[in-house]
Amino acid sequence: MEKSCKHTMKLLGDYWTLRIIDNLSERNSRFCELQRSLDNLNPVTLTDRLKKLEDSGLVNRTEDLEDKVSVTYSLSTLGKKAVPVVSSVNKFSKDLSKAR
Repeated sequence: MEKSCKHTMKLLGDYWTLRIIDNLSERNSRFCELQRSLDNLNPVTLTDRLKKLEDSGLVNRTEDLEDKVSVTYSLSTLGKKAVPVVSSVNKFSKDLSKAR
């Protein structure tokens, strides 16, 4: 397996990463909104995953020009290409549940 593929599988294989991509596919969110939509995920974990997604080019972090405290997260063009992967995982999960 190619090194870049291993890195991608490791990144996208994370539960919280998939949930973040799924949430951001529906709408752009501020940190607190995203945290609430993820069942009040520990802020350290959320910060870590968002940083990894931003470093990988999947998520954009935009600071409010007037209020530097307010930050909005959104999927980048590359991040939007990951949405079908997340949708496939969701569909597979439903199929797996039916098979049991």
